[in-house]
Amino acid sequence: MTASVRTAIFPVAGLGTRFLPATKATPKELLPVIDTPLIQFAIDEARDAGVERMIFVTHPSKSAIERYVMDDVRLRTELQAKGKPKLAAELLSASLSPTSDDVVFAMQDEPLGLGHAVLCAQYHVLPGPVAVILPDDLILGRGCIGEMIAAYEKAGRGHLVATMTVAPEETDKYGILSVTSGTGALLRENGMVEKPSLKEAPSNDAVVGRYVLDGSIFDDLRSQPPGAGGEIQLTDAIAAGAGRVGLCGYRFSGTRFDCGSKAGLFRASLHLAGQDPELAQVLDEVSARRGPAKAA
Repeated sequence: MTASVRTAIFPVAGLGTRFLPATKATPKELLPVIDTPLIQFAIDEARDAGVERMIFVTHPSKSAIERYVMDDVRLRTELQAKGKPKLAAELLSASLSPTSDDVVFAMQDEPLGLGHAVLCAQYHVLPGPVAVILPDDLILGRGCIGEMIAAYEKAGRGHLVATMTVAPEETDKYGILSVTSGTGALLRENGMVEKPSLKEAPSNDAVVGRYVLDGSIFDDLRSQPPGAGGEIQLTDAIAAGAGRVGLCGYRFSGTRFDCGSKAGLFRASLHLAGQDPELAQVLDEVSARRGPAKAA
């Protein structure tokens, strides 16, 4: 599809401390859900949405990100020579090409927050609004960022953030929107609060890892002081510009898994395993060995 949103930013510089020691050598974004790394889901989502340029904001210690993302001609040649052309073709299909794809790798040398990571991409974005995709927020379904770009075309200029309803006691884990009105999937907002307590939360509409942002976001990020955790928060910069450019939330149709946590990654794996006949059989076998649940 042709979209006014030509650029997608993937912040992938985090250390992934929740998954240590696995992430000592393997970036969190390369952890697999069954056999597909988290970053691949994000790349495919952006591709399907018609994004033109992909910017990966990474860290010098995470060179494996670039090795995975880009086409590996040598590996494909070896697979072909060993009689595995189908596997070679699958790798080519998943990879980005240095000649036919518009790919940029920008560095975030210090862990100064999500807002700072987005700011590190500022000189590489194409004109117009930009998409931001957090790979560890896995959203399965029709393609969240594609839905949001289509909604953004109708909503007009401003910031659009993916949102989902959370339990009131979980508002302190998310950026929370202040909702003024809503029609269908689109919610009109006048601001947001980063990780408020239950008493301070203006709603229980939480922001999750998909954004379509007006290009003015970079001006707001440059002047944004550190917020929660001493980091430059993307939600603070979005809130700062909300009164000027407008802010909407978008209730996406897919199923979201917080794969920044062990439980979330495990839930996503079980979800996809249940859709694969071979793996579903394994789940049935495990369930049978455990026997019926005991009454409380």
